Amino acid sequence: MTGIYNPYSLSGKTILVTGAGSGIGRATAIEASKMGARIIMVDINEAGLLETKSMLENQEQDHLYYIVDLCDEEAIDMMVKEIPVVDGCSNNAGITKLTPIQFITPEEMERIHKVNLIAPMMLTKYLLKRKKLARPSSIVFTASAGGVFVASPGNAVYATSKCGVDGYMRTAALELASKGIRCNSVNPGMVETPLINRGQVTAEQHEKDKENYPLGRYGKPEDVALATIYLLSDASSWMTGTALKIDGGLTLK
Repeated sequence: MTGIYNPYSLSGKTILVTGAGSGIGRATAIEASKMGARIIMVDINEAGLLETKSMLENQEQDHLYYIVDLCDEEAIDMMVKEIPVVDGCSNNAGITKLTPIQFITPEEMERIHKVNLIAPMMLTKYLLKRKKLARPSSIVFTASAGGVFVASPGNAVYATSKCGVDGYMRTAALELASKGIRCNSVNPGMVETPLINRGQVTAEQHEKDKENYPLGRYGKPEDVALATIYLLSDASSWMTGTALKIDGGLTLK
């Protein structure tokens, strides 16, 4: 009896997931494990990593985790030296802070850009230098609808970091195509993660904002994770350089 045909399977693949301690990164790690992948999780939060690890399926795969400050280039390199060759990488680590333009500081810009933009650039660099990306393989960057497709007040620094991610993704896709390494991004609208519930926006303001979404709700981490799995899988083998919107229809308005 033959198995069920599944072009989205990650069976036999090793997938590196950053920001795996919570939110979209956690959902991506969990869903990828359900699709048969061995998961390598990266986050600065050990408690979050341990919780995610306990939620993974196929525990016989010997899933790994690394506590890494992705703002530390040396720490990234040390981690990359240790890990096995990976078939895919999902970059999810990210931070944000709403700040009106006149109050933006260089320190805030540096902090957000280090995590959101420079970290995935450096991780990609060392995966290539250390020959830790299989050929073929797939890199997925979590960008955002915010800044790339739509603008909102107070979001300038975050928006520029995510526009940078998409710009970097397209260049990497062009440079790495001959090596069989595909690069794409997912660009979510607002997603229900701890990142959006930090007190800068009230629950009432969030409910009002949902009226901007034709599908009537914010996204769930799994909505983004499943799109990421498509891009990691062989089902998307002829896709590279694509910024995939996952926004509940937000940008239709």
